[in-house]
Amino acid sequence: MAVNSDKPQLWKKDIAASVDLYNAWFLDFAPTTYRETRRETVELVERALSLTKDNASIDPAMLRAHPGVLPTLRMSCCPPIARDRLSGLSYVGKPLIGTMEDGKLPPRMASSELEENLKRIADVFSRLLDRDIFPWLQESRAATSEERYRASTIVADRLCGAMSDPIIRNAQEKRQLAIIRRYLEEHGYRHKQHPPSSPVSTMEPGTFSFRTNVEVGDALKVNIPIDVAIQPRTLSNSKVPILIEAKSAGDFTNVNKRRKEEAAKIHQLRQRYGGDTRFILFLCGYFDGGYLGYEATEGIDWIWEHRIADFAQLGL
Repeated sequence: MAVNSDKPQLWKKDIAASVDLYNAWFLDFAPTTYRETRRETVELVERALSLTKDNASIDPAMLRAHPGVLPTLRMSCCPPIARDRLSGLSYVGKPLIGTMEDGKLPPRMASSELEENLKRIADVFSRLLDRDIFPWLQESRAATSEERYRASTIVADRLCGAMSDPIIRNAQEKRQLAIIRRYLEEHGYRHKQHPPSSPVSTMEPGTFSFRTNVEVGDALKVNIPIDVAIQPRTLSNSKVPILIEAKSAGDFTNVNKRRKEEAAKIHQLRQRYGGDTRFILFLCGYFDGGYLGYEATEGIDWIWEHRIADFAQLGL
């Protein structure tokens, strides 16, 4: 029996309640989360300034030693540039840019080729640095502590602006998983992280696991990441746990972008483990009737965060 997907008469009221819950959380907690991230980012930018001698020494040697400064340098340009733009301007491949932004260098690239690429990147930054933010560069002098701090806050704001959606999304996801954990523990379930090498059907009854990979496919096997896997005390015939995906959205515009991915997931799961596999969305925020109707048609059910007690209908 479905929990919510077969009750379209309730959708309109639930959508309004879900939007209200998300908005209340955003107004209360998102600014705090953003401020904390901004403080940490200011410290990150200050460290980058120290490594680059206040942006006066951007050269291949520095980039080789500290590849992780790339995001800060991109936001130090006028105008700030995205990864793809840096790749195009420097004629350097996107994989190298991505690897450096992860704080690493490509292990298989020849040293001479890497040196040439780093020189091109350094040349772009040297030409595009925002000298209104870093006035000491134009005046060929040392930066004062006040100027350095002011520049750090400006670049940090740019970084946080580019990262604001992921910042909010990550905070919301952590909150949703904490709510699910609290509900399960209050109902006698125990957290036990499932070993990635073991089939999910071997999960111990009465336990739950976060960030669990579930293998699908026959000839070509792939892992599907699942936010929460819950093994009820009474096992299903397939012994596959209930699989939960936590989802939140701050507007109606973007919720439909990933619905085809969710449909593909449930098809792969049921092809591998049978038609009774339960793949449930845990929703908070802006999910409209079009989104819900699509998911229901694909056989995907959901539980609203504002009515978490519906978990009981899953036999937990």
